Amino acid sequence: MKTRFAALLLSAALCGAAGAQPVEVAGVKYEPQAEVGGQKLQLNGAGIRYKAVFKVYTAGLYLTAKAGTPDAVLGNGGPKRLHIQMLRDIDGSELGKLFTKGMEENSTREEFGRSISGVLRIADIFASKKKLASGENFSVDWLPGTGAVVFVNGARVPGDPIKEPEFFNVLLKIWLGKSPADHQLKDALLGVQRSSGRQAGSGN
Repeated sequence: MKTRFAALLLSAALCGAAGAQPVEVAGVKYEPQAEVGGQKLQLNGAGIRYKAVFKVYTAGLYLTAKAGTPDAVLGNGGPKRLHIQMLRDIDGSELGKLFTKGMEENSTREEFGRSISGVLRIADIFASKKKLASGENFSVDWLPGTGAVVFVNGARVPGDPIKEPEFFNVLLKIWLGKSPADHQLKDALLGVQRSSGRQAGSGN
């Protein structure tokens, strides 16, 4: 009887895993799992960045374990992935400047200073792209012991990883910091459901 009960539990668990469905945000599908650095990550949350009433991009955050607060996300020592897909065309240099501003506003002077080479690198990546068009995407993967690796439209950007350990958390603070780009997107990335209306931030 115990063996049969254990088998039923295992079957239910497998069915639950197999039944996990992608999360669709503004027509963009985020798979429930992603593999980064040989580890399976799970989608922590996904949402839309608004600028006034306009949808600018979607963002999804993948972690090794669910986290419902910024501290829990930033304190997770495993691999992480931030994936963004554009919903509108945006100038690459402008996006880089907005990211830089968001990182500076949401980190301490010491954190920002230790991350500066990574900040300049990602701004340069966007500037060299000239424009990110609607439908294009980019990801930043954090690999402990390796650093942050940037992908544009699924292709790894040439060059060494951004090795500064503070950089990826400073990047995440654009959306999870004290002055997030969009309060509703912050909640969405944390898997938090709010009944109140959307609050848009002034950042990127």
